[in-house]
This record gives sequence, C-alpha cells and structure tokens, in this order.
Amino acid sequence: MKFILDHIFLVGIAVLSGGALLWPALTQRGKKASALEVTQLINRGKATIVDIRDADAFAAGHLRDARNIPLRELKGRVGELDKLKNRTAVVVCQTGARAFGAAKILEGAGFTDVVVLDGGIAAWQTQGLPTTK
Repeated sequence: MKFILDHIFLVGIAVLSGGALLWPALTQRGKKASALEVTQLINRGKATIVDIRDADAFAAGHLRDARNIPLRELKGRVGELDKLKNRTAVVVCQTGARAFGAAKILEGAGFTDVVVLDGGIAAWQTQGLPTTK
C-alpha cells in the first residue's frame, strides 16, 4: 500500500494505459458476420452490401452486387439506400475496423438489421471467396 501511495502518479499512468488498450475491444458495438454468414445472406437474396472503401479499392475487387459509398460520403448518400431498409445491410471495408462507424450511420438512418463483415474484404479474399471487378 505504501508503494501505491508513494508512486500514485506511476500507478495512475499504468491504469490509464491499460484502460486505453482495452477500450477499442470494449467499444466495438454492433453485430459482426463471418464470411460464411454473409455468403448465406447473399445467396438467399436478403442482403444489401455497402462497400465503404474508396472508388479505387472498390474497382480492384468487391463483393457481388455491392454498392460503393465511401465512408466520407455515407451520411450524404444514405438516402440512396432507403428502398432497401427491409433487408440486412452488410457493411464492408478493407479490414472491418472502419465499418462499425458506417454501421452506426446506417442504424441512425433507420436500418434495423446492420452487420459488419468480420475482417473486411481482406478476410473475404484470404478465404478464397470470389470478388468481382
């Protein structure tokens, strides 16, 4: 106890840095879907794929029937997806990290079922699943 009191500043830094490391894992709210689950949604025709990568990355390869709306433009263009609100929206980015922000935007726009492709297009391609250009 004496050590903690004598070195309260160092203990505080250690606690804060530990919390900073845990924060991203604790704050990733939202549903994830594996590549298999997304494939099943696509095959059943119950999914709308929203690819939030930039146009160049999208042109290099994307999921079949994906709509490309870059993340920075999503708030302004979410109206393009209004007719598809009754379907599951699958948000795709390169690694799955930025997609959670886009999922929040879609949920705020009234989408009730939004999932993020776990691992993004990188995980999709690693599993050898097809992409179109």
